[in-house]
Amino acid sequence: MSEHALARIAEALERISPAPLASPDFCAANAFVWHVSPDRLEPVVKISRVDIDLLVGIDRSRDTLMNNTLMFARGHAANNVLLWGARGMGKSSLVKAAHAEVNAKVGGLKLVEVQREDLPSIGRLLNILRIAKNQRFLLFCDDLSFGHDDTHYKSLKAVLDGGIEGRPKNVVFYATSNRRHLMPRDMIENEGSTAINPSEAVEEKVSLSDRFGLWLGFHPCDQNDYLTMIRGYCDAYGVDISDEDMRAEAIEWQATRGSRSGRVAWQYFTDLAARRCVVISG
Repeated sequence: MSEHALARIAEALERISPAPLASPDFCAANAFVWHVSPDRLEPVVKISRVDIDLLVGIDRSRDTLMNNTLMFARGHAANNVLLWGARGMGKSSLVKAAHAEVNAKVGGLKLVEVQREDLPSIGRLLNILRIAKNQRFLLFCDDLSFGHDDTHYKSLKAVLDGGIEGRPKNVVFYATSNRRHLMPRDMIENEGSTAINPSEAVEEKVSLSDRFGLWLGFHPCDQNDYLTMIRGYCDAYGVDISDEDMRAEAIEWQATRGSRSGRVAWQYFTDLAARRCVVISG
């Protein structure tokens, strides 16, 4: 074979096999987003989050998550955490706020966001984080759930159970979901009713949530908490409005939305701040 032909083959192989991922600079930021094709960790200079003191009505979950995160940041053993429950009640906001609060107290904790569709690549990510032994990493997957014939959950076992190598001691995994068992109830019932052995048909998927050491439940807020959230936002961002006017507007706002949650409270406050010409940042 000619030298020219060998050179062309070598070039083709280089195109097929991308160069190995360069060692990330974990000093570049406190947060990163994991991307694939090609694999890379992109630093996030400014994280979109709210102060932990503005998260109302979730005191027990807040304290439990803070304690777990503090233990991990200080080098102690910590649990993987599943934050599940009602939409818009601050699950992802709490994770990001706890990360900021713990970093302010201890420092050195890196937040790494992983998209659900990228879970099959999580083994490669763990290999990168495992090498950085002097760093502590909080892996975060928002809105985690699995549908029928979805096999992504199998990849998640690498970070929850760790396989032969075990989960890296410098990594903990936090996930949010609207579903406690990470799969729709009708899917559980359907698979159970049509299987030869109903308990075995769904055990593999349902047991995935059991691999989280901590379950933190989030439930719809009452009207007092809803109004307290808005008042907290007004005080924090300097929006002047009387309690009477705020109450009337906020109740009308939630009635038009057909729901009441922390997300709805923030949406009303955003509208209020715009009308009062107050600039806010999420």
